[in-house]
Amino acid sequence: MAAALASPPLVHLTASRLRLPRPRASVSSPAPSCSRGACLGWRLAVGWRAGRRCDRLRCFSSDGGGGEEGEKRGEEEVSAAAAPAEELGSERSRSGSFSSSSSSSSSSGTPGVSSEPPLLSFSVDNIDTVKLLELLGPEKVDPADVKAIKEKLFGYTTFWLTKEEPFGDLGEGVLFIGNLRGKREEIFAKLQRQLRELTGDKYNLFMVEEPNSEGDDPRGGPRVSFGLLRKEVSEPGPTTLWQYVISLLLFLLTMFSCVELGIASKISSLPPEIVTYFTDPNATGPPPDMQLLLPFVESALPVAYGVLAIQIFHEIGHFLAAFPKNVKLSIPFFIPNFTLGTFGAITQFKSILPDKKTMFDISMAGPVAGAALSFSMFFVGLLLSSNPVGASDLVEVPSQLFQGSLLLGLISRATLGYSAMHAATVSIHPLVIAGWCGLTTTAFNMLPVGCLDGGRALQGAFGKEALFGFGLTTYSLLGLGVLGGPLSLPWGLYVLICQRTPEKPCLNDVSDVGTWRRAALIASVFLVVLTLIPLWDELAEELGVGLVTSF
Repeated sequence: MAAALASPPLVHLTASRLRLPRPRASVSSPAPSCSRGACLGWRLAVGWRAGRRCDRLRCFSSDGGGGEEGEKRGEEEVSAAAAPAEELGSERSRSGSFSSSSSSSSSSGTPGVSSEPPLLSFSVDNIDTVKLLELLGPEKVDPADVKAIKEKLFGYTTFWLTKEEPFGDLGEGVLFIGNLRGKREEIFAKLQRQLRELTGDKYNLFMVEEPNSEGDDPRGGPRVSFGLLRKEVSEPGPTTLWQYVISLLLFLLTMFSCVELGIASKISSLPPEIVTYFTDPNATGPPPDMQLLLPFVESALPVAYGVLAIQIFHEIGHFLAAFPKNVKLSIPFFIPNFTLGTFGAITQFKSILPDKKTMFDISMAGPVAGAALSFSMFFVGLLLSSNPVGASDLVEVPSQLFQGSLLLGLISRATLGYSAMHAATVSIHPLVIAGWCGLTTTAFNMLPVGCLDGGRALQGAFGKEALFGFGLTTYSLLGLGVLGGPLSLPWGLYVLICQRTPEKPCLNDVSDVGTWRRAALIASVFLVVLTLIPLWDELAEELGVGLVTSF
């Protein structure tokens, strides 16, 4: 009997009922309610922390007794019932001595009492989900710190506070709403300095547009509010070991896909059985011996090197722009693609951005660097393609390749001439293929949607609301095949899976980026559209871009 009583009671959680042990009682005694004795029994049974929350449980007696006082107390919350089992297990180990002493005293009680403790039943419907989310969610701002901040930071010379609202994805922060009493940048810098003096590096202060504002600030620009979040909640986490491993594996796959692209560029020289197997959907028979491709690997390396160099140069542009701003970036996660060699890379911000100008500059630096190198390769390759001296280095590709882009097709037609382009195949230098693929990949990454480079730049220049509208338009054009041709569907799926979420707000999420940055972004989006719109047959035949056999 004593050994049975010494074992700690168990918490049973099923799909329909949550049953918790209640303090041991004699057979003839009425079922206990949430009294001081019941709380003491909880402390002795499952530890001090569970007992401390006993007054938050809704208790029910097995025979419906307990009186009016028990029924009134039965209306209290049951958040402690949803506490994690690990917490209860750890508390049992710390309360072992209490349980042993309680069990020893109980063993000398009235004989005939069952060794199985009676159980209290709780309906899962009665669990307070809000309290459960508070336990499992991110740590909230300390109310004592909020009180100190309101007393020492805000006032009639800085920011006159009128009300507070939840701030953050789960309401873990505080949004201070009121009236600004000076220039926003100066007030924001002053509040940040005073916050560090008051709380150290515990919190991040955000300056955001006031939600549901009825008008602009009298001094010009939108009305602003200040949001407060803990640093560990608002700042990105460090790169983990598994992320390094995944990044390395993706880079190796991207190298393989780039080599495959280089081999595919030699399509006119490949064995016929391999070309038929990969290009004819009605081909039958066993697959060909892939060892026949080994002699073409060495000749495919120039294209592979060119595509990889463009993408690495793109990432270097991001890092060079982030370094002077003291912004940390993650390692790039390259995305392999067998049509273009690569879909680019995913690079995350690993530190919070100070303002929208920083977001815009870092986001645009990569595409500008990649596009500059890509266009240099593309144009130099076209010049080498039109020079008879380097004819031995040329490869023949289908002329339909140049119908995949309105802008690049017109540039190729103007450089190579009508006779060279209006044919079934076109002899070009490998640099043309590398530059074409690099420009197409850069254009895809500059689409104004999600967390792509173009989406980040648009968010910094025009805000999240504009990004939402442009994003819907971009998804529609990709779904209809207007942008990107046959690559629109795989690219759209890639964005939806990996890059659909907008970037988190900057510390100063209000200041303007300037007119010239907006103009540069508009011009870039215009060039992106021209690059990704394919040539339709009638226009291609009229311009002499490729040989069109039917309309």
